[in-house]
Amino acid sequence: MKKRDLAILNDLQRFRCLTRDDIIDLHFKSLKQPVTCCNTVLKRLRRDGYIEVSTKQLPYTYFAAPSPIKKDSTKIPHFLKIAEFYRSLIKYEEPKSFIVEPKFGKGYMEPDAFMLWKRGPFFVEIQRSIYSDKVMKEKVGRYDQYYLSNEWQQEPWQPENKKVFPTVLMLTDTRYSIESPYVRFIQVQNIEQLVNTFIPKVEKSKIEVKSNSLKLKTS
Repeated sequence: MKKRDLAILNDLQRFRCLTRDDIIDLHFKSLKQPVTCCNTVLKRLRRDGYIEVSTKQLPYTYFAAPSPIKKDSTKIPHFLKIAEFYRSLIKYEEPKSFIVEPKFGKGYMEPDAFMLWKRGPFFVEIQRSIYSDKVMKEKVGRYDQYYLSNEWQQEPWQPENKKVFPTVLMLTDTRYSIESPYVRFIQVQNIEQLVNTFIPKVEKSKIEVKSNSLKLKTS
């Protein structure tokens, strides 16, 4: 199996599902005919039994075989939103690690993703619904409980000299009143707002140079 085939299958396992356009953006964007090439590869992988597809909506949604979720699962839009966030993220810098829905134990938080990005650890919360103050307070409380447990200090990504608790990055159109004595929360509407607001000026200049370089290569 080709390296790109394996990368597609790994992403389908990681994100649970992807649309054809997601797969094009992640694995075929640099080609002269990305749509045609992607369709050819997906048709072959489907024929050989490596992937499954849902044709209920356009673009089609693809799954690994056997599928980690049902093809009519109500969580499909949720997982596609996580993939959409990842796609926007790698325009600036590819994370060293990106884990979808990591588990930390009963009573602790359940983030949509954990990532190591720009030399920092983040828990990612993608809010597709508006939460009540009570529900948000409970969510924050689960992060506080995890902090107080000190279990996070044993994570394999932790530096040896200084243990770091991840920042919680919330993508939301609703501004919440969040109070935590232990955990840093950042609320933004999209990754562009995060970069413009929280990334140091030196980092921004590097990003702009990289972006301009890519434009020159593709023009």
